[in-house]
Amino acid sequence: MENYFQMDLTLQQVNAISNLGLAHIGDGVYELMCRAHLCASGEQTVLKLHKDTVSLVKAPAQAAFADKLKPFLTEEELDFFRRGKNAHTHASPKSATRAEYAKATGLEALFGALYLLGRTGRLNELFAIIMKEDA
Repeated sequence: MENYFQMDLTLQQVNAISNLGLAHIGDGVYELMCRAHLCASGEQTVLKLHKDTVSLVKAPAQAAFADKLKPFLTEEELDFFRRGKNAHTHASPKSATRAEYAKATGLEALFGALYLLGRTGRLNELFAIIMKEDA
């Protein structure tokens, strides 16, 4: 039986998934990590949880987080990011520019690839960088 909470696909299997397929799974992984982070930080009301989650998962925020992460990424991780960033999306949300949406899609593809490869430790490292308050 497959353990969908701890995936362990091979690099070949992950590379066979479309760019937008990686972004699709990465979107869910990233949002779940944001929700878990907010709950663990003691958020009290569901309305505040929702508003704070939306502020973290919207494309402009993800684009800024992608810029923050890029210096810490390996070449392989940068390749996953570029795959998502260069994916041919046909629309972008009203609240984001095309460039922001592309970077957000890149971040999601990176998170999707790492999740599917079973690299949850690395996902946690990168997420910690995103959540770290800059002094």
